[in-house]
Amino acid sequence: MRRLTPFDPADAPEKSAELLNDIISRRGGVGEMVATMAHSPALLQGYLDFSRAMKRVKLPRALSEKISLAVQEWIGCGLCLQAHAEAGRAAGLSETDIALARQGTSTDAREAALIAMAVRVLAEPSSITDEDVAELRAHGWSDRVVAELVGVVTLNLMTGAFNLLAGLEPAEA
Repeated sequence: MRRLTPFDPADAPEKSAELLNDIISRRGGVGEMVATMAHSPALLQGYLDFSRAMKRVKLPRALSEKISLAVQEWIGCGLCLQAHAEAGRAAGLSETDIALARQGTSTDAREAALIAMAVRVLAEPSSITDEDVAELRAHGWSDRVVAELVGVVTLNLMTGAFNLLAGLEPAEA
């Protein structure tokens, strides 16, 4: 059940209208989540800036989608799960890859360690130890990737929590 309604740029607060019109001029339209975030110009600006910044992470796109699937499975956002499954397929993930990611793992041990850590960053960050970070390094993950993992998790928490609060759901098939 939708709790917040999306804005048409003409009806959005001034700053949000500027942001929405900029996106429309570059991409031809905005998605339902972005149009709904327009209720808060600060949230919309923050989301857009953070999302752009996270596109520059060192993680391969397919692995980033696996992480997003694992995190969104935990959060429970159906709209995000659908979007990340589609993005994952576009990045070359198989249905098995998607299913395993939703379970918080991968057939690749190196990826599985990073995906599992992503879920811990979301669900129980205070439990992370020096040994856990050392294990990620032993799998060959750089400190940059370990740091960026927090950003990928945080962006997913923001979008998933927003969609759930706003009542945005996947379209019926």
